Amino acid sequence: MSSPPSPLIENYLREMSFWHVGTIGWGCKLDAKLINALIERWRPEMHAFHLPCGECTITLEDVQLQLRLPMDESALTGSVQSVDWGAVCYDLLSVIPDNIYGGRIEMGWLRDTFRSRRMIQLK
Repeated sequence: MSSPPSPLIENYLREMSFWHVGTIGWGCKLDAKLINALIERWRPEMHAFHLPCGECTITLEDVQLQLRLPMDESALTGSVQSVDWGAVCYDLLSVIPDNIYGGRIEMGWLRDTFRSRRMIQLK
């Protein structure tokens, strides 16, 4: 976006703690030739860029760092209507969080839960 989001949605973005996303790229000049060069080197079957120096991919952590997205808050997902959020979490994650806030889960809980599970699997 080359300018701020419309005032019509500003309050909604702020209410959802998503205002920072609406401000990404204000006044940012895009280099069309660079973008085209990267598009030509993208290999969808590998989900990576094929560069002269090797393969390169973009991780979610890269996106978070480049866009300065907060990671200590709740994850934002699509709209889901459910009476039993514990069942939804179990179906998707195979674990039920200690605290579910109206369908929201704390990012810290996700990080801590799945980091510890990964460590157990690596042993």
